[in-house]
Amino acid sequence: MIPLSADTIERVRAVFPAGAEAAVVAMLETDCADNLPFCQAATALSSERIRFAVLKLSGGDLSKLQAAVALAQVDWRDVLMGAGFGEDVSAHRAWRPWHRLAQFSQAPCKVEKN
Repeated sequence: MIPLSADTIERVRAVFPAGAEAAVVAMLETDCADNLPFCQAATALSSERIRFAVLKLSGGDLSKLQAAVALAQVDWRDVLMGAGFGEDVSAHRAWRPWHRLAQFSQAPCKVEKN
């Protein structure tokens, strides 16, 4: 088991509703951790890339998260490619799901007619 980094927790909270947070955290800590292929020496920080990828692929759906984690357990490179993080080792850092949420929560602008 590897605890989640603060950045991973931020993204969990941005992608999933509050009621799902405990289940998502538990799944990531136990099933998407040092038990992944070639990740035996992983840390919270080194696990971010894969964890961000499965979160992104889930789209906030627990069953999709389970499927993404299951795929990562076979070959985590597939989830990196699917999430768009496979070609650049720092691409996951730019994924900020709360920006997308913020744009939908803003009040529409008022248009004045002349």
